[in-house]
Amino acid sequence: MKARTFLDIIGVNQNAYDFRENMLSLIGGFLSIFFILITSYWLLDPQTAVYIVPSMGATAVLLFAAPHVPFSQPWNVFGGHLLSAAVGVACWHWIPNVTIAASASVGVAIGVMYFTKCIHPPGGATALAMVIGSERLHDLGYAYILQPIFINTVTILVVAVVFNYPFKWRRYPAYLRPMSKPDKLSMVETGYAPINHGDFVYALSHIETYVDIDEADLIKIYQLATSRHAELNPPKS
Repeated sequence: MKARTFLDIIGVNQNAYDFRENMLSLIGGFLSIFFILITSYWLLDPQTAVYIVPSMGATAVLLFAAPHVPFSQPWNVFGGHLLSAAVGVACWHWIPNVTIAASASVGVAIGVMYFTKCIHPPGGATALAMVIGSERLHDLGYAYILQPIFINTVTILVVAVVFNYPFKWRRYPAYLRPMSKPDKLSMVETGYAPINHGDFVYALSHIETYVDIDEADLIKIYQLATSRHAELNPPKS
């Protein structure tokens, strides 16, 4: 019990390990970065590419290890990287102190992504790379948004769509994933009322934080949990 409590405290995932998902995520991540590196080396020199590829590596983890979470969806990836790139360029141009510019690039990028509803954690690295990068990267100016960021973002999104499509449960974006509906039990059987889209929107509007899971998965979790509860606790006659 103490060991389990300790693992829970430090956040160790207790779910069963899925070797197939692990291998698919591994291969998808490899292919995405392979193509991005080829593109980056073509557009820039290897020394400059070092500053921008890491943020795409973080994106690859999301797209291939967690393709259905909100942070991984196309608008989050596309908007998160491009808007953050623009913020990074602006901070480099307008803030003379590098330390302040670097700090501001990440902070402002977070604010912009939050406001435009495209939060994508690797976007912070995209903004930061522009400020702390090499002289050649600085010389790109606002062209940094187009190449390499726009091209790399499109590349990784295309790889994610094509690679995940043959596997129905992994199809990307989440909109393409066929949703299996769990068996529904009546309120009399479960003791819980069913929920719909309106209920979900209302509940989220009262949570003062960002929930990184999509609506379909939340509803499915609720239905599975209440169904299991009803099975383990049948009504007394």
